[in-house]
Amino acid sequence: MLTAYHCTVDAATGTGYRNWVFIPGYNNGNRPYGTFAARRLFWDAQYVSTRSNANWDYAFAVMNTLNGRTLADTVGAQGIAFNSQTGRHVHSFGYGGSAAEGNGERLNHCEGNEFADAGRPGSTMWGIDCVQTGGSSGGGFLADFSGGAGYLIGNISVSAGTNEYHPTLGNEALGLYQQAGAA
Repeated sequence: MLTAYHCTVDAATGTGYRNWVFIPGYNNGNRPYGTFAARRLFWDAQYVSTRSNANWDYAFAVMNTLNGRTLADTVGAQGIAFNSQTGRHVHSFGYGGSAAEGNGERLNHCEGNEFADAGRPGSTMWGIDCVQTGGSSGGGFLADFSGGAGYLIGNISVSAGTNEYHPTLGNEALGLYQQAGAA
């Protein structure tokens, strides 16, 4: 499962969080599919070594089963793409914490055409004209999204002005994903 590094690790200490969970379909306190606990978290250490450079703000969670079923068996799964094309139409999903977004109690959606992050020197991130507030971090950016399915190409990482950005999933992310898949 793709998420943001800063959602899985205390950046000050580099220590992974404990009791990390995912609640698929969460809506206003309802947990229709239960609560899945992470068995193991994988992150790119470059996030800490580069002083929290958001280019590396991604992580993967390997989830435990619940009632004998995997997360994917329970709710399905999106595809994932590495080294994918940029500058295309994408969708983002997250649980923003503002009152307009439901105070973190409902899933929010944005969509738009990607553009390169020109606001931070050295950034390799891409964004859209949308802001989902605190709590949305780690939510997916999907390309080729149609009929409820698409390909993860990044996760919500940072907001600036009226834009939100995701790190690109390159070779480093692919290696991390393969490590998580072998766990």
